[in-house]
Amino acid sequence: MASRIEDYALLSDMHSAALVGRDGSIDWLCFPRFDSPSVFTALLGTEEHGRWRIAPLEATITSRRYVGSSFVLETVWEGPTGSARVLEFMPVGDNPASVVRRIEGISGTLKFHEEIVIRPGYGKVLPWVRRLHDAPGRPAILAVAGPDALLLRGHHLPVAVDHKHSGTFSVKAGGRVEKEFIWYPSHRPVPEDVDLDAALAATLAHWQGWAENCAQDGKYMPLVERSLLVVRALTDEETGGIVAAPTTSLPEDFGGARNWDYRFCWLRDTALTLAAMLTHGYEDEALKWRDWLLRAVAGDPEDLQIMYGLAGERDLVEGELDHLLGYEGSAPVRIGNGAVNQYQADVVGEVMVSLEKLRLAGGEEDHFSWPLQLSMLDFVERHLGDRDHGIWEMRGELQNFTHSRAMMWAAFDCGVRAVRDHGLEGPDWRWERLRDQLRDEIMEHGFNKELNTFTQTYDGTTTDAALLVLPHVGFIAYDAPEMVGTVAAMERELLDPDGLLMRYRTDTGVDGLAPGEHPFLACSFWLVEQYAHTDRREDAIALMDQLAGYANELGLLAEEYDAGNSRMAGNFPQAFSHLALVRAADALHGTELLSLAAGAAAPAAAAVPVTTVPASGAGRESMGS
Repeated sequence: MASRIEDYALLSDMHSAALVGRDGSIDWLCFPRFDSPSVFTALLGTEEHGRWRIAPLEATITSRRYVGSSFVLETVWEGPTGSARVLEFMPVGDNPASVVRRIEGISGTLKFHEEIVIRPGYGKVLPWVRRLHDAPGRPAILAVAGPDALLLRGHHLPVAVDHKHSGTFSVKAGGRVEKEFIWYPSHRPVPEDVDLDAALAATLAHWQGWAENCAQDGKYMPLVERSLLVVRALTDEETGGIVAAPTTSLPEDFGGARNWDYRFCWLRDTALTLAAMLTHGYEDEALKWRDWLLRAVAGDPEDLQIMYGLAGERDLVEGELDHLLGYEGSAPVRIGNGAVNQYQADVVGEVMVSLEKLRLAGGEEDHFSWPLQLSMLDFVERHLGDRDHGIWEMRGELQNFTHSRAMMWAAFDCGVRAVRDHGLEGPDWRWERLRDQLRDEIMEHGFNKELNTFTQTYDGTTTDAALLVLPHVGFIAYDAPEMVGTVAAMERELLDPDGLLMRYRTDTGVDGLAPGEHPFLACSFWLVEQYAHTDRREDAIALMDQLAGYANELGLLAEEYDAGNSRMAGNFPQAFSHLALVRAADALHGTELLSLAAGAAAPAAAAVPVTTVPASGAGRESMGS
C-alpha cells in the first residue's frame, strides 16, 4: 500500500522526478521525462507495479530534511544497534538520468533491507533482467524492455526472487554503501560509471546557487523559497516547460473518479510562474518561460490549447490504465488529459497579464513575441460571444463564467496599455471599446445586485473562488463594496468546517461530475491575499499560518487538503498551490511594509485605503501584483 501523500519527498533533475516515502520506498518514477511512462508505479497500484525500497530492518527516522536549499534528501535512521544517514538525489547536468542513494554509517552498525521491482510501462511490462559481470565500473543489474534500459549499480546488489530483487547489507560507523539506478536508451551501450561525489557536489551547488538569487523577506521567506524551488524542480531544463505536478491520478476525492494527469504544461501555470519569478529576481528564468510559452502557442490562433507537452506537444489524448487499482482504490488511473480540447476563455488573459508585467520589468518585445500577442487578442475578439469550460475545466455544459469574462477584459486591457504605455502598435481604440463593453456586461450579468456578489456564471446565484482573481488583474479593487460582498458570499457558501475555501459547490452539477472534493489550497491562499489587502490582516495571518501548517516537513504542498483527516489530496507537489502561496506571502509582506511606511509618515493617521477601480476599468496598479 502506498504511503500517505504528505509522507513523500520530491527528487528532481529538472527532466523528471521521483517520490520517496518516509518508509524508504521510491513509489513513483518516470524516466527520462516527467511525462514518460513510469518505471516505479506502486503509488497507484501495489509493490508488484514497481518500487525501490531501502530501509533499516529495525530503526526509526529521527530527522528528514533537504540539504540546504536543494532537492538532496537527507534521512537519519536510529536503531538499537546503530544509526545511519541516507542521502538521495537525482544528479543534475549532463549525467544519464538516474537516482542515487548513499547510505553512510554514523554510529554502531545498522542493517538495511533492499527490494527493487522494475516494471516499465506504468507497472505493466516485465523486463528481461540479467546481472552484468563485465560492465564498466561497479557491479550492475540490467533490465531491458523495448526502448528502455534500466541499470542498478552498486555493491551489495540484491538477488533475484520471484521477478523482484531483494537482499540485506550492513553499514558500520564511517562506512558507506552507494546505489545508482540509471535509465538509458536500450540501443546504446552501458553508460560509464559516474563519480558520485562530484555528482552530489554539483547537484548541491546547482540548487543552492539558484536559491541564493531569491529576492524575498518576511515571515514566510523559507516557504516562499521552497515554493519557488519546487516550481524550478518541475521545470524541464531543456525546453522550459513547467508541469503542473510530477504525478497523475492522485485523487481529489479518495475512492472517487476525480483523478487527472497533471504531467503537462498549462499556459495558466506558466503565466503565473513568469510573474512570480519576476517578483523574486529571476528575470532570466522569466524570459525563458516566456519563450516556451510563445513557442507553444505559435501557429494558427484557432488551434490554441490550454495545455501542451513539455516541448510544446499538442497531442495529449486521455486514456485509462485498467491494470492499476489507483491510489487507495481511486480509479480510474488516467494518462493524458481530455481537458486539452477544452475552450477556456481566461487563458489568453492570464498570458497577457504576465507579459505586461514582463514589459513593466523592462522586458522587450521582439519580432516574434508581440505579433503573437496580437494574434491572441484577435482570437479573443473572434470568440467574444462563446461560452467556455472555465478555469476549473468543467466537464458539464458550456457557460458564461464570470471569471473567464473578466480575464478577457484583462486581455484587452493589457493590449491597450501595450500600445499607450509601451509604444507598441495595435488597435488600442478597438480594444478599449471591447474592454469597456465587457466590463459593462460583467457588471450587469456577472454581479448579482440582490445578493451583492459576483457569481460563478452569468445571471447565477452561486459564487466561485476564482472570482478572488478579479482584483489581481485590476478589474476591481480589493476593498470595493462588490468584492467585500463577494467575499462574504464565499464565506457563507464555500468555507468548509475547517475554514478552508472550496473552489465551488460541486453539488450543483455544473462540472458534470459526481459531487465531492477537498478544498483546493490555491483558493485559500487567494483568500489570504484578499484579506491582506483589506482591513482583515489578522484574518489573513491566521489563515496563512493555518495553510503553512499543512505543508509537510519538507515544505511541499499537494493540490488539496483534507483537514478533517489531516491529510493531503490531489496531485503532489502541485505548482499551482506553491505559486498561490508565494502570492499570499508577497501580499502579506507588501501590505506590512505599506503599513509601516504609513505609520512612520503619519502615526496618528488612518490606514491608507486601496484605490477604487473606476467604472471604465482602470485601477491597473493591482495588475499582476
